[in-house]
Amino acid sequence: MTTVDGSSIKKLIVACDAGMGSSVMLAGQLKKQLKKSGVVVEHSPVAHIPQDADIVVTQAGLADRAQGVVPNVPVVPFQLFLGDPKVAKIVKAIQDGTTVEV
Repeated sequence: MTTVDGSSIKKLIVACDAGMGSSVMLAGQLKKQLKKSGVVVEHSPVAHIPQDADIVVTQAGLADRAQGVVPNVPVVPFQLFLGDPKVAKIVKAIQDGTTVEV
């Protein structure tokens, strides 16, 4: 597990592979939730995650690939595109400026 400081996150990437739209919906939801925090939320194919990402959230099956693209960036795997508890923890840590284990 990695400890993430929510106050240091400035760029969050939602990484996907299939392009089915669910990850785009998640990115949109996170943009709304984090708007007041000033965090940039972007959607990216897993093979092209920007190197300046502070944290990556991606479907559990893509986590290893994402970690290979950005080995020094925390990658948070999730199961549910909407309402996943791991993603909710990250959002809360960013909003509150606290740390969280991922």
